[in-house]
Amino acid sequence: MQITWLGHGTFEFRLSSGQLILMDPWTDGNPSYPKGHTIGRVDTICITHGHFDHIHDAVPLAQKFAPEVVGIFETCAWLESKGVKNTRPMNKGGSQKVGGVTFTMTHAVHSCGILDDGKIIYGGEAAGYVLSLPDGRALYFAGDTNVFTDMQLIAELYQPALAFLPIGDLYTMSPREAAVACRLLKAPKMVPMHFGTFPPLTGRPEQLRELIAGLETEVWALEPGQPVEW
Repeated sequence: MQITWLGHGTFEFRLSSGQLILMDPWTDGNPSYPKGHTIGRVDTICITHGHFDHIHDAVPLAQKFAPEVVGIFETCAWLESKGVKNTRPMNKGGSQKVGGVTFTMTHAVHSCGILDDGKIIYGGEAAGYVLSLPDGRALYFAGDTNVFTDMQLIAELYQPALAFLPIGDLYTMSPREAAVACRLLKAPKMVPMHFGTFPPLTGRPEQLRELIAGLETEVWALEPGQPVEW
């Protein structure tokens, strides 16, 4: 699978089958979005929660590419009210296959209000996902969250080989909490996200590396716009 970080909490996953999955689309106005990057295809959009920095471009991209859109029930209902087709609503603990990937919705400790016409409306709850790939590997995409002890259940149930965790602090966990998350998840590789976009998001990958020294988890820090293979 090819992984491209598009800044903040937005990622492209391109499978060997050609399926392109876009996680938490925020491109327009994202300070970390790589200049010159073009989204030319989207087969699946997956949304962890309804904050603007995770859902901002879901509607225009869905209207342009007609992908299947995975999200919690209430967020999908809001997207449908904006004209989005092909939603795949679900809830925590549930699984569904979209393209060649099985999406399992997990818990997250965060809020989920959707800013709509100057008002914040209910968008369900924030969530994370385990993506089970056709080759048998699984990855855990935490979305915005603090550490929670049930991450050890995610490790027990799904054995993710790769984890995506926020580290920025203020609106999510900092490297200190992310270090505990790494101990609970026991994933061989961990990609940090949701840091550096704005000055208050002060957590950095090197801080996390120091805190988990001795763990069998590699902090895999990506550069926006630079694809990597996993």
